[in-house]
Amino acid sequence: MTATAQPVAATPKDPPPAKPGYRSVYLWHWPIRAMHWVAGGCIALLVVTGFYIGGPYFMTPGEASEHFLMGWMRFLHFSAAAILVATAVIRVYWLFVGNRFERWQALFPFRPRDWGHMVQVLRKYLFIHPERAPHWLGHNPLQQVSYTVLYVVAGTQVVTGFAMYGLSNPGGFFASTFGWVAPLLGGHQVVRFVHHIMTWYFLIFLPIHIYLSLRADLLHREARVSSIVDGFRFVRADVDFIDE
Repeated sequence: MTATAQPVAATPKDPPPAKPGYRSVYLWHWPIRAMHWVAGGCIALLVVTGFYIGGPYFMTPGEASEHFLMGWMRFLHFSAAAILVATAVIRVYWLFVGNRFERWQALFPFRPRDWGHMVQVLRKYLFIHPERAPHWLGHNPLQQVSYTVLYVVAGTQVVTGFAMYGLSNPGGFFASTFGWVAPLLGGHQVVRFVHHIMTWYFLIFLPIHIYLSLRADLLHREARVSSIVDGFRFVRADVDFIDE
């Protein structure tokens, strides 16, 4: 790899200047960056309000009709769910129209080579000969697996959540559309349990995701965190990348 290599994706604006020995690569288009932050905010709000709905952790004295706290929690919860579903629809569309790092081939480890490099990536994260691990501009195989599972969990949350929402209006749209969920899982209590358990994947995933992002930024100085803000990442000009 040389410093004169062409960018791997078309840039919508002039790339920021890179320090000597590095080059700027445009990875993430603005829809991906916007969806990332909107989805993150929605998930945080869903977790907080969801835990309150499942087991109110503080109560306001007086009649419920005087403060409507549970009502506001439910409103915020389902509003955040609707926004999250909207971002998911756009994300599915972008799986087919985005650049090579945003398409479905870069997010799902379906290629044998991805699984072949999995052990090397795991060893790198465990600080076992990290210098031997290949390099990726986009998502490495371990990230691909974690995001694939994240999408499956998010889909399960949407389906089970709307199934429970349908209970408030039997015969309505949500009850009719998602009425098959409870019989499939064995009852509404099981639906609620699955919905609650799946929440813990987000609670485990998010801290690890933030830690690994900050760790990579501090160790490699490649602007990985800021890449989800402006779309650009700085990479060493003398490093070969598997997904380039």
